[in-house]
Amino acid sequence: MPEPRRLWVGSVVMECREFSRMIAFWTAALGYRTREPPDDDWVVLHDPENRGPNLSLQKVPDGPSDDYRFHLDLYSSDPEREVARLLALGATLREPARAGRDFVTLADPDGNPFDVIDNRGFAFGQRVEGGPPASGPRRTRGPEG
Repeated sequence: MPEPRRLWVGSVVMECREFSRMIAFWTAALGYRTREPPDDDWVVLHDPENRGPNLSLQKVPDGPSDDYRFHLDLYSSDPEREVARLLALGATLREPARAGRDFVTLADPDGNPFDVIDNRGFAFGQRVEGGPPASGPRRTRGPEG
């Protein structure tokens, strides 16, 4: 019998300048809620259905640097609709959809990049009847990634 997992992603932490705006954006984008009332420079956002890891926001004076080395991949069964919704919430388009790619790159209000991945045929990580094979998204990267 395999040993039980003892390590998992509990929270992804993002540094930001525009703390209140980031809280509003990410709670609306993900449907998350604040776990406790925010401190002056820290908040933990959690999935109310306890399916995904927490997203924590930490206010820093300089915000994210230009050589930011991490980003979120948000999987979507309706990527065009989600990209439009995220843009309406205040995201900006960094890289549009292109032939041969299964993602669009956006940036949150503080400039942190994230990708919306085409994951049609899945509903919150679970393959739906008649959906694609369980291998998940293709995730084809261009020369920059």
